[in-house]
Amino acid sequence: MIIDAHSHVHDPLTDHIALLDAAGVDKTILFMTRPHPERAGNLVELRDEMHRLTDALAGGGALGREAARHELDAALAAHPDRFIGFASVPLDAPDVEAIVEREVVGHGLRGIGELTPPPEQAALLEPVLRAAADHDGLPVVVHGAAPTTAADLRTMTDLARRYPRVPLVVSQLGGAHWMDAIEMVRDTPNMYLELSTASIIFAVRLAIAEIPERTLFGSDAPYGDPVIARVTVERATRSPRVRELVLGATAQRLLS
Repeated sequence: MIIDAHSHVHDPLTDHIALLDAAGVDKTILFMTRPHPERAGNLVELRDEMHRLTDALAGGGALGREAARHELDAALAAHPDRFIGFASVPLDAPDVEAIVEREVVGHGLRGIGELTPPPEQAALLEPVLRAAADHDGLPVVVHGAAPTTAADLRTMTDLARRYPRVPLVVSQLGGAHWMDAIEMVRDTPNMYLELSTASIIFAVRLAIAEIPERTLFGSDAPYGDPVIARVTVERATRSPRVRELVLGATAQRLLS
């Protein structure tokens, strides 16, 4: 089974299904989103969409978060055979554990994410990891590219070691800090590295070589393309067994 370990709700959903079909992807882990860059037809419209992301990262827009959650729920209901739901939680909320219980576990979702702490504030993830540990080690996916810093990656690693039953997935191959991310994930058994939007093929090849059983194929669609992401993994992976792990078997194990 081919599983895209990182994607966001598209508008319209039919476009996303077409992308998955073109890539031969059976299922994808689906995150809620406030910006919809796929709606933009020009740079002005894209800037408008990305302002929503800036607002979200600054902690604003509770109504926007509610709308994004409704979009996620509608997508999961429309295509339960293709989408695997993860839900984000507000990191600044005083009742994170209750939110995880209500909005993730209570809705039968399979994990938590994608979470994006403000720069240098990855310590805000600890209540989420604590809640995930209380629910049989729910997987937690954290944004790995900017604005995540090298210091944030070190904090994530410290937290992962504090909650060894929780699979902690660093997405986007750690962004500009990919060498640090590979090293930290390699040395922390409950951490995983998702490979989407890598800037160079060598980074993907090296990540898979160093962590063959804890790297995950992902597209970060609509920011990335599932076809390109899959071809990248296939070009970077010589072993058929390892290729099978990266393209879906490891994700399937995480979700079981």
